[in-house]
This record gives sequence, structure tokens and C-alpha cells, in this order.
Amino acid sequence: MATTGTAGTGPTTQKPREEWTGQVGFIIAAIGSAVGLGNIWRFPGVAYENGGGAFLVPYLVALLTAGIPILFLDYAIGHRFRGSAPTAFRRIRTWLESLGWFQVMICFVIALYYTAVIAWAVSFFVFSFDLRWGDDPAGFFTGDYLQLADPGVSLEFVPSVLVPLVAVWVVTIAVLAAGVAKGVQRANMVFLPLLVVAFLVLVVRSLFLEGAADGLNALFTPDWAALGDANVWIAAYSQIFFSLSIAFGIMITYASYRKRRANLTTPGLVVAFSNSSFEILAGIGVFATLGFLAHEQGVGVGELEGISGPILSFVTFPAIVSQMPGGPFFGALFFGSLAMAGFTSLLSILQVVSAGFQEKFGWSPRQASVRLGVVSAVISVALFSTTTGLIALDTADQWANNIGIVASAVLMSVLVLWVLRRGPELRYHLNTVSTFRLGAWWQVLVAVLAPLVLGYMLVSRIVTLLVDGYEGYPGWYLALVGWGTVAFVVVAALVLAAMRWRRSPDDFVPWPPFPPGEAVQGAGRTPSAGGSAARRPAGTAGEEAR
Repeated sequence: MATTGTAGTGPTTQKPREEWTGQVGFIIAAIGSAVGLGNIWRFPGVAYENGGGAFLVPYLVALLTAGIPILFLDYAIGHRFRGSAPTAFRRIRTWLESLGWFQVMICFVIALYYTAVIAWAVSFFVFSFDLRWGDDPAGFFTGDYLQLADPGVSLEFVPSVLVPLVAVWVVTIAVLAAGVAKGVQRANMVFLPLLVVAFLVLVVRSLFLEGAADGLNALFTPDWAALGDANVWIAAYSQIFFSLSIAFGIMITYASYRKRRANLTTPGLVVAFSNSSFEILAGIGVFATLGFLAHEQGVGVGELEGISGPILSFVTFPAIVSQMPGGPFFGALFFGSLAMAGFTSLLSILQVVSAGFQEKFGWSPRQASVRLGVVSAVISVALFSTTTGLIALDTADQWANNIGIVASAVLMSVLVLWVLRRGPELRYHLNTVSTFRLGAWWQVLVAVLAPLVLGYMLVSRIVTLLVDGYEGYPGWYLALVGWGTVAFVVVAALVLAAMRWRRSPDDFVPWPPFPPGEAVQGAGRTPSAGGSAARRPAGTAGEEAR
């Protein structure tokens, strides 16, 4: 049992913090989080539209200069300060707790609609066996299945979406209730290998389709002139940023479950390059099948519509499945892969929310999963299983990702590294526990380059949304669902940060000591948190080091 002093109340006894069973469990869970829906339906289209094979150059640059450095920043914060995003940021400086809750609430919002997409994938997995979409996949998806209505607020539920959505929530709550090692890690150990095997089979099958070579040529033929377009580079940074599950609490929370003496940077490299490898594999599979569709229709690959996003998955792919030999099997593999990729990412998103509430209010994993899961499920069903669910999902996703997550990354870099100047401490922590050591270049990348690039992305997107709107939706609807989502996240973060902790997290001493060689004495609250606190019981610092 770990003994921890609670500010102003003396020592109390609490259960040891949950941990991954080992490095492999952590890596598998982190890859499961990073590999999600965007790897399958976003990367291939983005690469094709931004220079084809030439896009791999800015993509690799973005990975090395922003993706991996920010991933390391998340790891350092979570592992050094041993908590969910609110706890870790509070231990850096008390007033920074609200940024942690901002990240938690972004995850909460994303989970509400992410679950709906997984439910669609589960439905289409079943539909694959009898090709239920028939000869009109577009009409089936938006009409028969989603029963799509005009933008607005609808209370007309769609049973075909509601039933699988409820089922996904039940399974998710059950996994989260089992805890980090027995729930999240075990689920990833099962689903990630299944995902990789299923997708490899799918890719190999697609390579032997007529027209597959034309699809691959369309994807990988480089347009070197595109490298002179700033928008191509922004697209690369955007893809890496959204693909790696960074800067919105996931990797902070996951790193906090690692043992005190645990390698961080080498596993980070494994996670980052595994994620990118899966994206390239997805690109091969997607464009080989698009080449087949173009061959069947007698058109060029560039003339096809719906080569990215939900339309690629739920309209274009069903059309391909209907025309190819062994279509039902191919469709089951694709939609099964989509569901598994989404589910492993969903677990990581909801673990951020669960961990934050566990630590703030003293809930057990089971209490947090049930209480938060039921509330989330009710909201998710009410918003995304109705006839306006697709439009609400599209709008909320646009604002949560392009405004919420990007703003979170910029704030984290600026506040932690510029304002509080914690870069040297975090770099020292990573180098102390890891085999792959970081130089001063890491601080330059996360403190200068990343916030500049992401800040430009954030400002340009805000201006575009304000001036041009989004997808032609009514202004009042965008204000309610889009900007309303951002407002909800901000207000909820401030309210949660102001609420009282069940057990104060402030009586904490980071390990290893910084500056190097500084003796860890029985201090109370970590000096970085500011203020005074109860004296730490003798021997507690040794507990923190283990």
C-alpha cells in the first residue's frame, strides 16, 4: 500500500496506482490508441490529394519534427507527475489543472460521436454477408440506414443505429470497469493483433484485383511540385497530429500507468512508426481497391468521388464489395477492421475521462466506468442515433478536432515550456529513465516549431469557419453544435477545476529529483505547485521512486 499525505489532513492510505503489466502491454495499448478510424479513411485520401508519393516527404518531416516530439512531451508529463491530465498539470502548477480538464472534456465530446461510427461499422459488418445495400450504397447509407434529415434538432430515433450504438456502449463500459491492466490492456492484446491480421489479408486480396496497379500508381506517383505548396505541408502536420493521439490527454494518462523506472522514448518511437506503417498499409489497401472500382466503371482513379472520410467507408467501399469476387468476405474484413480500430481508440479516449474523474472524486474504475458510461451513452444515443445524427457528428468532429485539440496542443506547449519553463526538467526526466536520449533540439521543436505550425493551423481554421461556415449548414446550427461544443468544453473544464478534490494531489514529490543531485527531503507539496502544504511523512519519497 502507498502512503500519501493529504494536504491539511495528515497521512492517509490508498490503493497503489494502476499500472500496465509491462512494456509490451503499454506499447500495444498505445498503438491501439493511435491506430484508429483516421488511419483507414483519412490518410489515403489526404496523401492522394497532396502530392501522392511526394506527400511522404512532408509527412515524414512532420512525424520527426512535431509528432514524435509532442508524443514525448505527453509521456514526460504523465510519467513524471503520475496522474491523469488534470492531476499531472496541477502538479506542474495549480492553476494549470483547468488545461487538464479541457483535454478531458475534449475526449468526452469525441467519445460521444466516435461510438456512433463504431456502431455503423458493426452494422455494415453484418450487412456485408448479404450485401444489404444493394445497387445503391449511397442511398442505402443516408436513406435506409441513417434516415438522414436536414440540419436541426431531432428526437426521431433510428432503430438500426440505436441498437448497435447501445451494444457498443455496453461492451465499452464493461471493458473500462475491469481496469487498466485487466480491461484496456487485455482488450488491446486481443483486438490489435486481430486488426493487423484482418487488414493484412484484406490488403493482400486487394492487390490481386484488376486495376489495383492503377490505384497504387495514382497514390504513389509523386507530384514534386506539390512540395512548394504550404497547404501540403500543413496537411502533413495535420495528419500526423490527429493520427498519433497526442495533446489531448491520452498519452499523458497512458504514460502515468507505467512503472517509475520505465523506458519511454524507445517505446515512443515504436508506437509512432507502427502507426505510420499502418497508415501506409491502409493507403495501399484502399487505393488498390479504388483502382479496381475505377477499372470496373471505366474511369480514371482521379474521377472517383468519395475517396476519404465516412463516404469512403460506408458508400465507396460497399460499392466495391458489391462488384468484386468474394465481396461478402472482403466486406466483413473491412468493416470488422474498421470496428476494431475504432474500438481500441475509443477505449483510450474514455480512459482519459475515467482517470480524471477517478482521481478528482475518489471513484474506483468500476464506479467511474458505470457512472460516466451511462451518462455518456444516454447523451450519445440522444444526439447520434436520430435522423440528424450524421450532421451533428460531422459538425462536432470538425470543431472538437480542428479547434479543441489544436488549441490544447498550442496551450500545452506555450504554458508548460514558454511560461513555466519546464522543458529542461521534462527532458531530464525522459533522459534519466530512457535509453534513447534527447538533446536540446527536442525543446526547440516542442517549444518553437510545434506551436508555430499548430498556431497557424488553429488561426487559419477559425478564420475559415467564421467566414465560410461549414458544409453549407445554417449559421444557427453551426453556432449551436460547433461553437457550442467548444463553449461546453471550456465551461466544463473551468467548473471541474474549481471543484474540491476528494483527496488532494498536491502532496507529491516528482522523481527523479531535479536539478540532478538535489536531495529529496520530506517536503510537502512539490515546489512547482506553489503554496504550502502538510509535511510529507518520512519515507514517502522512497515510495514515489519505486
